[in-house]
Parts: sequence; structure tokens; C-alpha cells
Amino acid sequence: MRMSTKAQYAVRALVSLNLTSDGIPVSIKDISAREKISLNYLEQLFVKLRRGGIVKSVRGPGGGYLLARSAADIRIDQIIDTVEEALMPLSCMNIDGSCGCGMECTTQSVWQGLGNQIRSFLASVSLEDLTNDGRRQLDSRVVNS
Repeated sequence: MRMSTKAQYAVRALVSLNLTSDGIPVSIKDISAREKISLNYLEQLFVKLRRGGIVKSVRGPGGGYLLARSAADIRIDQIIDTVEEALMPLSCMNIDGSCGCGMECTTQSVWQGLGNQIRSFLASVSLEDLTNDGRRQLDSRVVNS
């Protein structure tokens, strides 16, 4: 299974936002430059993230984006669900996790199980967990430089 760039970029951008925000709005331009993600693409993602209650925008000079709630309360599956239509391990699966092939599919139980495991894992990881991992990686780069 490959996750779309929408999901990957949204998670990366939110980790970057959480790493750099410290309660101060971060411009999407800064996130774009830091993560090397197209500004236009990020703007589209952040519209969805704002509508989904993951981020909030602050207008005016010094404006930008902040997390709408604690990073510990934002789960990775929520981010993916906000920017994607569905998280399914196979293209033939329906949004509800059922097999689109119908009764002919003799392997649907394994794919449904895989989908459930993926969703369960992503629901167990918070944005705070990823931010802490990112902070450790940045710290180790500084030490090793």
C-alpha cells in the first residue's frame, strides 16, 4: 500500500508546524520552504485541515497557522481522513471497508484485516509522538554535525 502525497505532505507539514510554532502562528510559506512542498499544494491541504478542525488560521501581520487543538489529541488517522477520501489498503475496497468485488472475492477477509490493522496503528500515533521523533532527529543532526 502506498499512501498518497496528500497524506504524506499533510503529516509532514503539521509536524513542521508543531516543531516551529511554540504558540506563535507559522506562515504556510515558511512551512513550504522548510519542507520543500509546493506552496499552492500546501494551501489546498491547509484549507482541508482548517475545515477538518486540525488547524486554525490567524489573519493579518504575523498571521499564519496554529494547531486547533493539542498535538497529543490529533491522531495521524484523523489527519489522513481530513485530506483524503478514504484510507484503504486496496483500490477495490469500499469506504466502509467492504470488498467492492462482492461475493466473488475469496480473500476479502485478509484485506479487511490489513485495513483494520493499518487504521488501528495510525490511530495509535499522535502528532505529538511524531513531533517528538522529529525533535530527536533534529537534535541528533546538530550533535553529529
